[in-house]
Amino acid sequence: MTPDDLADLHARSFTVPRPFTAQEFASFLQNSSCFVTERAHGFALGRVIADEAELLTIAVEPSQRRRGFGSGLLQAFHHTARARGAARVFLEVAADNTGAIGLYLGAGYLKCGQRKDYYRYPDGRREDALVMQRSLTAE
Repeated sequence: MTPDDLADLHARSFTVPRPFTAQEFASFLQNSSCFVTERAHGFALGRVIADEAELLTIAVEPSQRRRGFGSGLLQAFHHTARARGAARVFLEVAADNTGAIGLYLGAGYLKCGQRKDYYRYPDGRREDALVMQRSLTAE
């Protein structure tokens, strides 16, 4: 996927946090710590620094959600992060994003923190971010 493709899917997938632009995706991909895992109907963007990975975003084509593509993307992301030396992975998710939280809990993530009023919705409403983590060494 090109940065334009990534930005297009991201824009169709998110309003909060605001979707990344093609320029932002291009910038991420120029950074050697960042990587994109692509699978059918989606992608995961992350980075590895030292022995920690961060899932920056994951997007699945809206019409293809709840069909296992997100789980497959997470597994592929974990594999790549481990290959890059990560022993654990972190992510942030809006506290009201129950679908994503269910995906992450099902993949073995646990809540390890919370950031009050971290996300701002277009209508001005604020939402907490849950910080979640999981080990990558048990697989």
